[in-house]
Amino acid sequence: MTKITQTTQHWTPLPALLDDLAGDSFAQFNLRLKETGHSSIRQGHGCVFRFIHEGGSRLTELAESSGLSKQAVGEVVDDLEKLGYVERAQDPDDWRAKVIRLTEKGADAHSTALGIFADIERDYAERYGAERVAMLRELLEDIAAG
Repeated sequence: MTKITQTTQHWTPLPALLDDLAGDSFAQFNLRLKETGHSSIRQGHGCVFRFIHEGGSRLTELAESSGLSKQAVGEVVDDLEKLGYVERAQDPDDWRAKVIRLTEKGADAHSTALGIFADIERDYAERYGAERVAMLRELLEDIAAG
């Protein structure tokens, strides 16, 4: 048996650990979100909810921020519009353009989701120590910033 094979049997790559953490976090998130009455929101809707500005955002901005194509984000916006979470409106700065805005239902879901994510982070802090979770957050923010 080679050293690489021996090592990989007891070593989990960091991306796999991060994927496990994300999977666990989103499973908790989805369960809690459903309990609040927003059972139709899926993880894929995050490309809108995560990046939308308070006054609304253009589709191109959402696509750029999320790293997805305009077509992919447009499909998510269509879905969220049908579900009543967003609406398309005239851009006040450019009459030719549209902005996507959260409806009252969408703003409630967004606020609720942020609260749930904060609760999950607090749960991790209680379980693993606030200082360790704060260090993890700081490190991941540094890595994400690139």
